[in-house]
Amino acid sequence: MRVLYITAFLFLSDQITKFIVKGISIPFLGLNLSGMPYGSSINVIGDFFKITFVENPGMAFGIDVGVGSKLMLSLFSLIASIGIFIYLYRLKDEKFVIRLALALILAGALGNLVDRTFYGLIYGYAPLFYGKVVDFFNVDFWDFTIFGKTFERWPIFNIADASVSVGVVLLIIFHREPAKKDEEEKSEAEESQGDNNKQTPESMLEKNEPIEEVVVSPDETVEFEEDEDIKNKDGETDNRKET
Repeated sequence: MRVLYITAFLFLSDQITKFIVKGISIPFLGLNLSGMPYGSSINVIGDFFKITFVENPGMAFGIDVGVGSKLMLSLFSLIASIGIFIYLYRLKDEKFVIRLALALILAGALGNLVDRTFYGLIYGYAPLFYGKVVDFFNVDFWDFTIFGKTFERWPIFNIADASVSVGVVLLIIFHREPAKKDEEEKSEAEESQGDNNKQTPESMLEKNEPIEEVVVSPDETVEFEEDEDIKNKDGETDNRKET
């Protein structure tokens, strides 16, 4: 379960960067971050990569779900996070890349869940489960349309969104390999079972298995083919007797 350290690191990084961008005041800790004005940008790599402060009331990458579905989305995120954690625990003996993918998805789910659940209360603009997700990574991209909305740049996102995306890609790439391995092992087992069913007297003797005796009734005659060497020896013996 060491992959949970990765989950914890990404979760904390996501929340710290959001507090820096949005700003937060915690008097008893002497912490007072003014944050960025809403909608403002800081150029990091020219116009290609910016830090832009926006808030997303819906799903990842600015996809709006409407006020009526906001509570359902928050509750679904909570249930999904619990389910991913349980599933990750059950796969603790699975290969690392699968556990890493789930750890990334869990980190992203928890990061945005905190925003939706508590930010409304922390910043005093909405009740529990009705908060907005803080986004700030602004990357240039070619124009594309999704869900009927055209984007001239990549939708503004955060560390949690990136974690979920990378985790899902890893699962898509590597989730088929265990299935193939199981099929190969099943095929080898079937072949091995088939070979075991083909038993010869020699193999039965090697396994110390009893060989069934052939019982011949007095009325039956059994013909045995004599070996050529035995026939030749018998012939020589008869010739000597005649001599």
